[in-house]
Amino acid sequence: MTDTVPLLVEQRGAVRWLLLNRPERRNALDAALIEALGKEITSAEDDPATAVIAVAGNGPSFCAGGDFHQFLQLHDRGDNPVGFLADVSACFSRIAASPKPWVAVLHGHAVAGGLELALACDVVVAADTTLIGDGHLQRRLVPAGGSSVRLPGAVGRGLSRWLLLTGELLPATEFAHTGWIHAIVPEADLDDTATRVCHQLADRHSPAQQRLKTLLHRIDGITPEQALREELATFADNWTASSVADALRAFLALRTTKADNK
Repeated sequence: MTDTVPLLVEQRGAVRWLLLNRPERRNALDAALIEALGKEITSAEDDPATAVIAVAGNGPSFCAGGDFHQFLQLHDRGDNPVGFLADVSACFSRIAASPKPWVAVLHGHAVAGGLELALACDVVVAADTTLIGDGHLQRRLVPAGGSSVRLPGAVGRGLSRWLLLTGELLPATEFAHTGWIHAIVPEADLDDTATRVCHQLADRHSPAQQRLKTLLHRIDGITPEQALREELATFADNWTASSVADALRAFLALRTTKADNK
């Protein structure tokens, strides 16, 4: 592959790694990158050998946001960049709704659109030196890829309001108390840690995991009463489809065997 390819793809066992590949622009999001990411969402979801999708960045940063060059090109020809950003938002919403777990692997900068991509993922692993923030207001912009919607749930109302209304960037260590970032490690340990996290998720790959991931997305934002009904419906569907009774019998038989051997 060459540096002109906006997204590098590597299959490592059951984990598909997607590497944002515009390092000269800190992996800023443009139409080609979003189109490539959309195609890979479909490909990974349709591949039964892929259990987990990891997204990382090539070069000095994970992703520094939208590509301002593209914004200005659209503006200069009389188009509002919101059309492009609608595609970005739809792409990230597909990641959030995916039945397979997504892991964001952050280093360098995860700002604006980069933060919004990470927020769409299920699990986040970050180098301790990563600078993270919404950042839109620093350039007179407002969010359009989901941070105003997803950031409060990830880091809490107070911190999200601060990040959104100031544009300040904070090191990953400042997010440790929120629980949003699963692991914060030295950058030298980032790949190994992310690989371990992906393997843990892949070890639980099953139709039940996919149904649960789908349920978690479906109940986001609805009333508790509706969510509880959805949970029960998912349990009922999964009980038969996943042959749960057989799995429980096997588990109990194994326990009995171990007890008899003591």
